[in-house]
Amino acid sequence: MNSTLIDTLTDAGQPVEMWTSPDGSTVLVLPYGGRILGLIAPGCKRNFFWTHPAMESADSLRNYYQSGEWHNSGGDRTWLSPEIDFFLPHFPKLETYVQPHELDPGNYRLTHENGHITLTNRFALELSRSQHTVDIEISKRLRAAKNPLRHSECADRLMYAGFTLRTLLEFTNRHVDPVQIGLWSLLQLPHGGELLIPTFSRSTATPYFGHVNESDLLITEHLVRYKMRSEGSHKLGFQPSVVTGRVGYLYPDGVDSCLVVRNFSVNPSGEYLDVPCSSTCSIGSAIEGCSVNGELGKFSELEYHTPAIGGPAGDFVCEDESQLWAFRGMERDIREAARILLSSEI
Repeated sequence: MNSTLIDTLTDAGQPVEMWTSPDGSTVLVLPYGGRILGLIAPGCKRNFFWTHPAMESADSLRNYYQSGEWHNSGGDRTWLSPEIDFFLPHFPKLETYVQPHELDPGNYRLTHENGHITLTNRFALELSRSQHTVDIEISKRLRAAKNPLRHSECADRLMYAGFTLRTLLEFTNRHVDPVQIGLWSLLQLPHGGELLIPTFSRSTATPYFGHVNESDLLITEHLVRYKMRSEGSHKLGFQPSVVTGRVGYLYPDGVDSCLVVRNFSVNPSGEYLDVPCSSTCSIGSAIEGCSVNGELGKFSELEYHTPAIGGPAGDFVCEDESQLWAFRGMERDIREAARILLSSEI
């Protein structure tokens, strides 16, 4: 699969880089949009991530990239929060939603250093509410991530691939900035799975848009289970005070089952900026789950935010480091991995 996708992207004029970690995990990096487009386990050809159906052929992909629409290639991307300020240029009017070209696809530069790949994008953007322009740089660096289950009994029965991603958000003009911004990480995965969010105590779900069926959402004392299977677009957010900083997504893939887990830091003392458009005074979410089954495609998004920089605190830099762990195998072994890494309630 990886060689086919690489050839398709190259033929369409968007070359992709392949990076292999010491454990054999293969990561596909697409500079266009600054995407981590694929993650593949040793001995396997199947991508854990969702990619746009246009990537099935060079001709369809070329036509897609030449179109005037937003080019949602798939995989893992980095945006900025608050969404209201960067994607709704006429807020509080909601009719126009725009992905700023400076941010996505941006102008990412790919460099190699000591066996690592780094993507860097430097740009300026205006926030819709304050009309203040920020000069910022985003850099993303890939490193290895050892299998967290390597000492567990189920490790030998599961295929594993993973990576560490260190993302830096920086104000390039070093002065006290009057606005606050944060990193927004969005990972696109095949639709029809279940989002698993372990919590320290019972959580509540903040609706962002769409109506989630009651049967698709189960919240217990230490776990949120969100089945992302319905038609249309739906999004839920979860506050930083109760989430643990680990999220999983479990989905079927042919005869196999897959589990993708993101591990990251949550700081309840930090200021989280992303709130629903209809409730700008509410508490911002640290974790969000977005189910899309419509015009934009058919995928599920595992999203998280970092605390804000800028504003009264005067912070110039945000350093975020996360691990991405992905497993493939028989359903019983995958569920055992989910119980170990996420919650005994699974």
